[in-house]
Order: sequence, then structure tokens, then C-alpha cells
Amino acid sequence: MQLDYTGLTRGRLAGFPRSVPLPLVMLKSNVWKQTGALILALATLATPAFAGEADIKIPDLTHVHFDGLGGVSGLTLMYWGIVICALGAAFGLIQYTQTKALQVHSSMASVSHMIWETCKTYLFTQGKFLAILWVLIGACMIYYFGVLSHNTAAHVVVILLASVLGILGSYGVAWFGIRINTVANSRTAFSALKGNALNTLFIPLRSGMSVGLLLVCVELFFMICILVFLPRELVGPCFIGFAIGESLGASVLRICGGIFTKIADIGSDLMKIVFKLPEDDPKNPGVIADCTGDNAGDSVGPTADGFETYGVTGVALISFLALALVDSQELCAMLIIWLFVMRALMIVTSLVSYFINDAFSKAKYGHLKDFDYEAPLTHLVWITSAVSIGITFVASYYLLAHQAGINPALWWVLSVIISCGTIAGALIPEFTKVFVSTNSRHVKEVTNCSKHGGASLNILSGLVAGNMSAFWMGLVIMLLMAASYYFSQNAALLALMPTKFLFAAPIFAFGLVAFGFLGMGPVTIAVDSYGPVTDNAQSVYELSQIEGRPGIAAEIEKDFGFKPDFHNAKYQLEKGDGAGNTFKATAKPVLIGTAVVGATTMVFGIIMLLQKLYEIQVASGVAGPFKEVIGALSIVQPEIILGLIMGGSVIYWFTGASMQAVVTGAYSAVVYIKEHMKLDATTASEKDSKEVVRICTVYAQKGMWNIFIVVFCFALALPFFNAYFFIGYLIGIAFFGLFQAIFMANAGGAWDNAKKIVEVELRQKGTDLHAATVVGDTVGDPFKDTSSVAMNPVIKFTTLFGLLAVEIAVTMTNQNLKTGIGLFFFAVALVFVYRSFYCMRIPEDKSAGI
Repeated sequence: MQLDYTGLTRGRLAGFPRSVPLPLVMLKSNVWKQTGALILALATLATPAFAGEADIKIPDLTHVHFDGLGGVSGLTLMYWGIVICALGAAFGLIQYTQTKALQVHSSMASVSHMIWETCKTYLFTQGKFLAILWVLIGACMIYYFGVLSHNTAAHVVVILLASVLGILGSYGVAWFGIRINTVANSRTAFSALKGNALNTLFIPLRSGMSVGLLLVCVELFFMICILVFLPRELVGPCFIGFAIGESLGASVLRICGGIFTKIADIGSDLMKIVFKLPEDDPKNPGVIADCTGDNAGDSVGPTADGFETYGVTGVALISFLALALVDSQELCAMLIIWLFVMRALMIVTSLVSYFINDAFSKAKYGHLKDFDYEAPLTHLVWITSAVSIGITFVASYYLLAHQAGINPALWWVLSVIISCGTIAGALIPEFTKVFVSTNSRHVKEVTNCSKHGGASLNILSGLVAGNMSAFWMGLVIMLLMAASYYFSQNAALLALMPTKFLFAAPIFAFGLVAFGFLGMGPVTIAVDSYGPVTDNAQSVYELSQIEGRPGIAAEIEKDFGFKPDFHNAKYQLEKGDGAGNTFKATAKPVLIGTAVVGATTMVFGIIMLLQKLYEIQVASGVAGPFKEVIGALSIVQPEIILGLIMGGSVIYWFTGASMQAVVTGAYSAVVYIKEHMKLDATTASEKDSKEVVRICTVYAQKGMWNIFIVVFCFALALPFFNAYFFIGYLIGIAFFGLFQAIFMANAGGAWDNAKKIVEVELRQKGTDLHAATVVGDTVGDPFKDTSSVAMNPVIKFTTLFGLLAVEIAVTMTNQNLKTGIGLFFFAVALVFVYRSFYCMRIPEDKSAGI
């Protein structure tokens, strides 16, 4: 006899109030007639007979005290965490005020303000778009938390507000990032005239540090407030709602920003070849859109992405502890507080490291007019890594080493595992630089190929660099994860896990590796945000036309007290842009690495749900659809293999769809710019510049709409077919996405800096060699700044939303209805897959007979 018990949710049947006794519910629903054994098994279970990650129950934190800190309570440490967040946020705001107060010429400030106004319009447009997409997600959350979970209307509203808070967090820090960057760009451009290279470097680094600190402080503040101030029954669902909101915000801002910026960048760059224009020529209507895109793609996107990455990784670890240690509430509470303390200390370590690097750099480079711009940024990364590892061991010792009932070795085991991730946060940038730095042999090879083989060999050589980088970085990540696996088998860590969850110890370790990746998060965001400021600074310098202003040298000397060095200023700005390209590239594998490593932890909620369903099935003594999870997840199971293939397929569709939006948008921008270019004018008209911005925005949203619907519908459809198949799908998109993202990001970085070598070191702008590297750069633009970088939020959004989708699927009683729903959403996804190409094509040229 086959039993259908997918209608059970949290120990009862859907559609019956909690006041109805469980046996009576089952009797009325006719399940009794199928088997009496199942009733006896279920009657012994508590109300939460099984639950997924969205139903995590946070233990009581009020009774946790830490003997190594003199008995201080866990809540006191949480309150100190709020204080640290406030101090870190204050530092970020002070840096903004100080940056704004720096000297700047009015011609540069006006250009900077124009870029900001355009960026602001873009942000408002994206905010409206986000609100529309949230309605879709909100409807699913209402159904899940209200109908299936039987939460009260007030509780559902609070959970929805948590998701809105997640969106506003991503959106708000992105707004701040774009604002301070558009202030810093003109100050950097003007500072270059003074001839002090280190001071010029520090302006974008300072603005990036303010973004990184504010991002982490705001995210941590929100999570501490949810943990400490909300009722315990709401904390778990609100964490999930918050994380879904973050992921939605990051996905939209990352994907739209990536499409926007590369449409503008390609449209602007191709004019250099068509009309033989110099870099950022003011008469080019695409330049303002390109400057806006630098911020939309390289500032808004990474900032929202970083905010989401912090939140989702934290939620994944908290969920794991709450689910795995459900029978050890005090231990669970202690480890959750330990995690939050470690996250707060990341803010302190980043600040300390920043000031150490500041002093060291001034002593070593302060008196030099020229030096390697990448060196101070590299030193900052390594100093932060070393300080973070030291603080990790010290803090873990005082928090865990003296706790009763815990293996004394646990503190150093957990510290070593986290340090594997922290080391990765420093090693991955080093391996990235091997393939994208202006000093890299691979990048020099791309340049050399361009000399002798033009654009063709340039592109092929860049593909080689990207593929080689994926191998070496994959090897680094694998070795560090292998080390974490080794230490996860230590008796001190295994003792934490219930016997039936010993298999999950490596999953927890992998989550801690992702946590360690983010141990130097403010600095990772800082060196990433350095790039768009230096890129914009170069543009601001050209657009201001400051060199051509009558009597400008005397004016600057009179008003600002120094003699401007115009020739050296342009060189320093171009060199800074090359360093910015390198360090923009270093942050991308770190963020995508956290998505993949952290995804394995998030999937644990689904595994727990399916395992408990299997246990109910065994208790009933009746055959059913659920399998023992460890065996069901074996690579020899057809559901897993099919899921892996499906996940890989979606990654390659996503790559093509996002690049198609760039291609079509860039075509429209190029056509418009060519038709409206006025070579006899000094500057492009404001009307033409705004129209290029409009074209970029329209195609960014068209592409995003197609992409979001497909990702959303696949995440909703696939669990209705088979939950194990869906787990395979999640693993597939994570690991296919990892290598596709690394390959594309580093190939793009190699092409970009090959062009920079030609412009800065060889000084051959306007030559055939330069044209060849420009072509390679336009190929790399959507590689590095559209498709690759957007995989991180897409993977995490799919995994988070999939948690809800699986539970919605397994609670439905009618298999035919489940199949029908799955087929419906699958068909909708395929329609938009079709639309992402066939409705986004370049219009046919009838006159050419094509």
C-alpha cells in the first residue's frame, strides 16, 4: 500500500487549525483509512514533527555566560556588538565628510555632480523595479508563512517587514556607496595634479573603506536586533525573510548594474575605434553613461552583493546550529553568540589593519612620486588577514576554552577552520593577480599577442588566462576546504553533533570557511570599491577639460596653493585605474566562493526536512516516496545526476541571457551615438547623453526581467517534481557557477589590463595595437562585470527561495496537482528563456538582406 503524507506540515495536515488534535485531524482527512501505524508513530511526535530551515527555533540567549570573560552574559556581548556597529558606521560617515571636504576644482566638482545626479535617477528607477519584484516574492512568503505555517497575520507582517528590511539594507548601502564614490572621484582627479601619488591613492581607498565598514556594521546591526529584540518564535522566520530580501536586492542591483555598465562601456569604447577619439572624450555622448555605469556596475552591485553575502552566510550558519543542535539548546545559544562576537570583531580588525597599513604606506611610499599602486592594497589585504587570524584564535580561546561541558580543544579547532577561509581571502587575490595584474605574465602575453595577431589572438590569449585561473583557484579552494574537512573530523567538533548528524560536521566546517572568507570583508569591499573611483577619476579629469581652461595653472596656484602637474596627473590616474582593475577582479572570486561554500550549509535545511520525512515514513511501516537522505544524495542516484545537469544548464543559459542583454543594448547605444556624434562640438549635448543613459537603463531592466522570472520559476517548479532532484540542481548551479564565474571574471580582467598596459606603459593610444586591445576589452566587459559577478546573488537567492519552495511542495497532498504546478512554472521559465534571446535580438538589417 502506498501512503500519501505530503499533506503533513509541521506534524499536522494542511487546512486544519492547531486546536484540532492530531489524531482527529488525520481521521477526518481519511489518512486513518490508509494506515493506523502511521497515526501511532506521528502521535508520539511533538508539534514540529519536521521542519525546514525557515522554521528554525532560536534558543534562549539570556542564560548563556562565558566563564573565560569573567561570567559576562551573552546578551551583554550582543549589546557591545551594537556599540561596535555604531562606532564602525560613524567611522564610515566621518570618512564621507572628510572626503567631501577635500580640495577640488569647480570644473571637476560639476562633472562629479552630474554623474551623481544620473546615478541617483538610476537608483530611483531600480528601486521601483525592486518593489515590483518583491510583490512576487511576498506572495510566496505569505502563502508559506501564513497558510502553511499557520502564523498569525501580525507575525506574517513582521516577517514580510524583515524581507523589506533586507532589501532596504542592500539598497541603502548601495546608495551610500555610489554617493561617496561620486564625491571621491573628483577629489582623486584633482589630487593627482598635486603630484603626491600616495595621497591620490588613499582617497579612493578611504572611500572604499567607509563603504566596507558601513556595509558590515549595518548588516550586523540588523541581525543583532532581530536576534535580541524580536520574540524567539519570530527570530528564525525573520532571519529567512531578511536573507531573502537581501538576496533579491543584491540580485537586481548586481544584474541590472552589470548589464547597464557594460552597455555604456562598450558603446563608449567602440567610438574610440570608429571616430579615433581619445579616452573619455567630452564630445562622446556615451561617456556620461559610462561614468554612471562604473558606479551602477562596480559600486552599487558589489556593495549590495557584499551586504547580502554577509547576511546570507550568517543566516546559513545560525540555521545549521539551530537545526543540528535542537537537543542542546545551551550549546547552540553559546555558539550563535560566539559567531556574532566574531563578526563584530571583524569590524575592529579591519579598522586596526587599515590604520597599520596607512602608517606603513606613508613611511614607505609617502616621499615617492611613483611606485607600484598595487603594493599598498596588497599589504592591506595581508595585514588584515594576519590580524583577523590572530583575533580569531584569541577571541575563541576566551569565549570557548573555559566553558564547562565543552571539549577544551574546540576553540582551536573552530579557529583553524575559520582561518582556512581567512587565508583564502588573502590567497585568492594573490592568485587572481597572477592572471589579471598589469604586472602579470598572462596579461603581458595578451598584450604581446595583440601586437602580432591583433584582436583575434588578443581574445584567444585572454581565454587561456581565464581557463588557467579557474584551475588554480579551484585548486586553492579545494585544498582549503579539504583542510577544513580534516579538522571537522576532530573529536572536539564531532562531539557537538548528535550521532545521526555526524555526517553534517563537514557541512558546518564549510560554512565556517565561508564565514572566514568574510573575516576581512570591509577590506575586501574597500579594495573593490577603489576601482570605480579611480575609473571615474580618469573620466572626470577628461570631461572637466581643465587643461584647456585659460589661466588655469595660475588660478589653481592662487586658489589652492600648489602648481599643477598636468602631464604626470594623467599618468598617475591611468596607473591608478590599472590597479583598480586588478583589485576589482580580486574581490569577485572571494564573493562567488562564499556563495558556493555557503550554499552547502544552506542546503542542510532541506536535507533535515527530507530526513525527518523519511523517519516518519519508516515509523509508519508503509512504503513512501522518501529515502534515507545519505543514500538518496549519492552521486549514483539518477535524481542527483539529473539535477546536476539541470543546474549546469541554467548557469550557461544565464551567461548567455545576461550577455545577450548587453549585446543588444550596446548595439542600440552604438547606433544612437554614431548618429548623434558631433565631431565639431566641444562636448556632447545633455540631451544626447541622457538618451544613452535611458537606452542602458531600458535594456538592463528588460534583461533583468527575463532573468528574474526564469530563476524564480525554476526555483519554484523543480521542487514539485522531486526534492532530491532539486538538491542536485542547487549543487549544480553552485559548482558550475563557481568555475564559470572565475573563468569569465579573470579572462575579462586580463583583457582590461592588457589595454591598460598599451595606454599607460606603452603609451600607444590611437594605434592599431590599441584598437586590438579595445576590442578584447569589449569582449571582456560582460565577462567580468555582468555574467560572472551576478552568479553569486543568483545562487544564494535560488538556494534561499528553494528552502520555501521545497516545503511548499512536500506539504501538498495531490500528486497530480503538484506535477501540474511544476509543469506550469517550468513552462513559464522556458517561455522567458526563449524571450531572453529571441525577444532581445539585434533588429534585422533589411537593407543588407540579413
